[in-house]
Amino acid sequence: MRKPALMRSLFRPGATYSGKELSYTKMVGQLQDAGNTVTVAHCLDLLGKAGILAAIPKFDPKELVRRRSSPRLMVYDTSLMTATSEKGRDRLLGELDLRGHLVESVVGAFLLARAPQEGFEVFWWREGTKEVDFVLQRGGALTVLEVKSGHESSQSGMAEFLARHPEARRIIVGGTAAGACGLEEFLLGEVPLFW
Repeated sequence: MRKPALMRSLFRPGATYSGKELSYTKMVGQLQDAGNTVTVAHCLDLLGKAGILAAIPKFDPKELVRRRSSPRLMVYDTSLMTATSEKGRDRLLGELDLRGHLVESVVGAFLLARAPQEGFEVFWWREGTKEVDFVLQRGGALTVLEVKSGHESSQSGMAEFLARHPEARRIIVGGTAAGACGLEEFLLGEVPLFW
């Protein structure tokens, strides 16, 4: 690694933005001495291989579109996210948006930990304003996963994804939607990820 300082400076905003989409161009603009988008992508790849911070690609059947898309950053361990946060525990758990961000990162970290062992890939998906938190792919099998914590929002992203990929398994973690599983049940591995 020629720029260890870049890797360190990439980690902090990466942990802060866990669960959020962030373009490589925006990362280059926010980091001092970042070089170019290829350098930033390489640093994120190294952080991912080290089990620290993943750059989850956007799901698309076309590999070229996946590579060109902005990644969704995800910590492998949410303690890295909370340790770099300047917000206290009560605020992280008390404010709905912050808690939702944290719970989504917990689910993401759980999926990243299971992926190599169970042979699946983790993606995210958005088309316009319609979005889903995670798309899992193992061979030809797809699972679309939405995380709900606190306030409910529409599932139009889930409906749109399923309309495009009707073969996908649908999982909702948390919330009150029909067929939703509890967060604890999901994190204990009691919910099968694929058909």
